[in-house]
Amino acid sequence: MKDNLQHRMEIAAETAWEAGKITLRYFQTKIDVEIKTDQTPVTVADKESEAFIYQTIHREFPEDGFLGEERGERPGSSGYRWIVDPIDGTKSFIQGVPLYGVMIALADPSDEPVIGAIALPGLDELIVAARGEGCYWNGRRAWVSDIQQLSDSCVLFTDLDGFTETGTVAAFERICSEARVVRGWGDCYGHILVATGRAEVMLDPILADWDAAALLPIVEEAGGTFTDWSGNRTAYGKSGISTNGKVTAELRQVVTSTS
Repeated sequence: MKDNLQHRMEIAAETAWEAGKITLRYFQTKIDVEIKTDQTPVTVADKESEAFIYQTIHREFPEDGFLGEERGERPGSSGYRWIVDPIDGTKSFIQGVPLYGVMIALADPSDEPVIGAIALPGLDELIVAARGEGCYWNGRRAWVSDIQQLSDSCVLFTDLDGFTETGTVAAFERICSEARVVRGWGDCYGHILVATGRAEVMLDPILADWDAAALLPIVEEAGGTFTDWSGNRTAYGKSGISTNGKVTAELRQVVTSTS
């Protein structure tokens, strides 16, 4: 199983990296934007990235299932399922801002995400992790920070609308008031900053499964925690909070006291 996991981790990392190269063909160009039925944007870069990932995964692991943001779900027979966001941060991508990522996760037969790979093509960064194998950022072992208190922490978020939609504005404002610094470095990039010790908290009140699946193994293997907004350890809670682990208890007290 260990060798199998390592092999799958290598494929996930290579595939995310190559898919990222595809997105760069369109990055900072006058690209057409479509609006999907859920009112989120999509481009040809999203579609081509996911098509490449799907073809690669299907060739390497034809019995595995596949869930992609653009292609939907294809069942498999092996019990394993790949969960893919071909461009996480499409709005940033459209704006020409390099804080977007290609996300690939693998869930085991219990549906636990055990591999996460995220390429940040606009920044030339790659982060990958597998359960029990550690987290690696551009080939170096990645660790969360040693900050112990929220008052010393850098807190990140994606946008304000999600807090309004989910009724979590009060918690967000309280967290921000207690943090040392607050920045809107959002989408998967914010969670990667936590996993690599450059921030302590990333808040996402709204996440799809393909937004979160790769984050759970990445943040945990770096020594941090990834939960939904209610504090449950899951990639399927439709929300996400990454922390360095040291400030988790204090953060949970703020969230629960303002709920």
